[in-house]
Amino acid sequence: MTHQITPPDTHQSEPIPESARVAIDALLRSGDLFRYTAPQDAPVALLEREFAAMMGSRYALAVSSCSAALFLSLKALDLPRGARVMIPAFTFAAVPSAVVHADCQPVLCEVGDNYRIDIADFEARLGDVQAVIISHMRGHTSDMDAIMALCDVRNIPVIEDAAHSLGTTWHGRNIGTLGRVGCFSFQSYKLVNAGEGGILITDDADLVARAVIMSGAYEHNWAKHMAGEDAALTAAFAKYQNQLPLYNLRLSNLSAAIIRPQLDEVPRRVRDGRAGHDRVAAQLGTSPWISVPAKLPPEERAPDSIQFNLIDMSDDDAAAFAAAAARRGVKVQVFGASADNARAFWNWQFIPGPVPDLPRTRTMLSRACDTRLPARLTVPELDAIAAILLEAATEVMGQAKAYGT
Repeated sequence: MTHQITPPDTHQSEPIPESARVAIDALLRSGDLFRYTAPQDAPVALLEREFAAMMGSRYALAVSSCSAALFLSLKALDLPRGARVMIPAFTFAAVPSAVVHADCQPVLCEVGDNYRIDIADFEARLGDVQAVIISHMRGHTSDMDAIMALCDVRNIPVIEDAAHSLGTTWHGRNIGTLGRVGCFSFQSYKLVNAGEGGILITDDADLVARAVIMSGAYEHNWAKHMAGEDAALTAAFAKYQNQLPLYNLRLSNLSAAIIRPQLDEVPRRVRDGRAGHDRVAAQLGTSPWISVPAKLPPEERAPDSIQFNLIDMSDDDAAAFAAAAARRGVKVQVFGASADNARAFWNWQFIPGPVPDLPRTRTMLSRACDTRLPARLTVPELDAIAAILLEAATEVMGQAKAYGT
């Protein structure tokens, strides 16, 4: 029987806080949308300081996207052309794209059915790797204790792709602060929404100075990134002046004005997103055909979506389940079922060389599902989504059992 509750629009974003209007109106009246127009304390510069303080990092650099942050992080590491950069095989196509953009070679490692890096496969592939990007894909944190230990002993720098993980912690530490650099997204479907935008954080003065200049701080505009006396940063800027290309990946003041008031909303969105996710996960766990992998013990997540695996379903069953949910008004994405899904590694045909043989990840993606659960959803809306997903599974698998009797 079709569920009668009207499902919520899970793609609608929260309104931008009213407090942003004053800053936006002032920018529109002044026309000062460029971050370097003001002599000091432009909205983008203030955002960088506020975000770094919120995360407990020394430096932050706001840029045009999380992809730009990943690209600049790789370039700032000064890797040689063709350097091999490890990434998980379950991530968004923007991550291997950033590696290719930085003139490096992506190396993919296996991901298990809990959406986290297979540590044994990761270790086996580290031998000729010169950097690692850890994608906390859809907010799922891999075993960062093991990853950091393996990389630290080999002196391999770790970049955290934390696009989905703002507000997530590992042993109480903010995700994005565990590696050399952390990169975050302000795209519309993320916890903080500016339509587009990104930011990187680090404690490394030399690295951030390189990234600032390459982001487009031409001439001496890097000085506007200084919030006070910082001898290490001053020396690094002087060292790299005119020595690096300018890629012009800057964030605008208008985007910063939209982002800054939302930083105060992060704790509430994290709390509500986690509660909503866990409520739906508990209900889905009552189905014999749906499994929601548990978080790792050190991890406290900040989810804005839910991922689950289909159990004992064929390819046809999985397609029928997604169609049944869609008829009821809930979009379910089966990561490996689409011919052009940007999260299926075999579709990344821009990577040089043959498609890697990663059977564990391929099998996981063929049954791994994704449904948005923004933090703004109410309890009745969350329950409606869970009920629809349960009904869809029962419709498909109930019929299959009947046919087999």
